[in-house]
Amino acid sequence: MPTFSTQEVARLAALARIDLTPAELDRFAGELEVIAHAVEKVSEVATADVPATSHPIPLVNVWREDVVEPTLDREEVLAQAPAAQDGRFAVPQILGEE
Repeated sequence: MPTFSTQEVARLAALARIDLTPAELDRFAGELEVIAHAVEKVSEVATADVPATSHPIPLVNVWREDVVEPTLDREEVLAQAPAAQDGRFAVPQILGEE
């Protein structure tokens, strides 16, 4: 069971050039202890028959194949629009004319 002392945390902080107060050193030593216990628990269940994975849920690509397919007929679509002009949808003007 790993135990992190405040001296070890202070040494790591000095190597990382981080200035920590004595209260922060105590707090981080405790937090590192919790992290070490969590890693220890994972190591207990990580056996040779458990394959390594980057995600607990298997992910698959949901994209479809990029296949060219026939599109809608322009004239048929424009015929269903409220207004059309010059082969395009006509919409009410919202900005001033130039």
